[in-house]
Amino acid sequence: MYDFANSGYTTVVLTTVFSTYFVGVVAGGADWATLAWTAALSVSYLAVMLTMPTLGARADARAAKRRLLFTSTVGCIAGTLLLTQVGPGAIWLALLAIVISNYCYSVGESAVASFLPELAAPQALGKVSGWGWGFGYFGGMLALGVALFIVTRAEGAGQTAAQYVPWIMLAVACHFGLSALPSFLMLRERTVPHAQVGGATTGMLRRLAQSWRDTREHFPEFRKLLMCGACYQAGISVVITLAAVYAEQVMNFDMPRIMMLVFVVNIAAAVGALTFGAVQDRIGHRKALAITLVGWIVMVLTAYAAVTVEVFWVAAGLAGLCMGTSQSAGRAMTGALAPAGRLAEFFALWTFALQLAAVVGPLSYGIVTWVTDGNHRLAILTTGLFFVGGLLLLSRIDFRLGLEQRLEGAAVRQQ
Repeated sequence: MYDFANSGYTTVVLTTVFSTYFVGVVAGGADWATLAWTAALSVSYLAVMLTMPTLGARADARAAKRRLLFTSTVGCIAGTLLLTQVGPGAIWLALLAIVISNYCYSVGESAVASFLPELAAPQALGKVSGWGWGFGYFGGMLALGVALFIVTRAEGAGQTAAQYVPWIMLAVACHFGLSALPSFLMLRERTVPHAQVGGATTGMLRRLAQSWRDTREHFPEFRKLLMCGACYQAGISVVITLAAVYAEQVMNFDMPRIMMLVFVVNIAAAVGALTFGAVQDRIGHRKALAITLVGWIVMVLTAYAAVTVEVFWVAAGLAGLCMGTSQSAGRAMTGALAPAGRLAEFFALWTFALQLAAVVGPLSYGIVTWVTDGNHRLAILTTGLFFVGGLLLLSRIDFRLGLEQRLEGAAVRQQ
């Protein structure tokens, strides 16, 4: 249910409505608008990178993963409500609200992921992760459906985006709050408070350095997974945050068609997550992720070559399938290699890798469009390099050895 709840934020705010609204209306279509949007997201991701390892370590030590999930949810909803006050020219208010809401969303995403190894058997991590992602995409489609209803009614009445977008932001906030209630009413904290090695109150940078050093000494395969995830997730973050901008700028899609595009992506992603989750448990997480990265490379080449709407729709379907499978596989691999008793901390490291990717990916896309006078095709082509790099780094991971290191590390910790 939490995946169902928070997907509405990413689908409507980051991917579809507010991203295009900011570039086209708030910033007036300025040349620097895409770069400003990606820069704001990068600031929020950078803040997560610096704070999440400490937050995760404290949550483990104090058995407070559920509390962290609750506070981050309230923060994301508050930031989304702040977006309702953004009109044309309110650039700094928009950027501030995006930084706040996206930071809290990312913290909550890490917190909820850390519950996965407690809820699923080791041989079913991929399947349960796939259930969550699949159900999440349906939540995104519900929020997007409500947004499409608001847009259709408003445009039929002659209203502008500045008049109806605030109502969409209000709807997203309500969807998030109501759908997250079952998680807070039913989800239990299964860990118990314990002493944290190095202290849970260690400074942010020191805590981050200590956790990173620990992966080098005791969990090197997990460390390789972090580097692999940081690489390929940079490409995924481009698709999530800039797909609507690309459709508008290159394919000349209007808002209703952009929403239908995201519907197609979410449907394909739900199918990929729900069906491929069980498959990856059978064929192995590493092989499953490799297949999806090859699919991402094919998608990028298809989108780059698309000069007709039909070909672009094919690329959108491929992006959805790959998104559902790769995100589910990444979370499952993290859950399989994270040592017991340090789940929030190690999922925080995974979140650090994802946020690093979310900084590098969209920012590199924005820089390419800026220096090439808006060449979005070249920007999407360069995005493919992230998936190629992820595939190369994945080939270096010994998953079986990583499982042994996980057990050895947990035993040393108990001693």
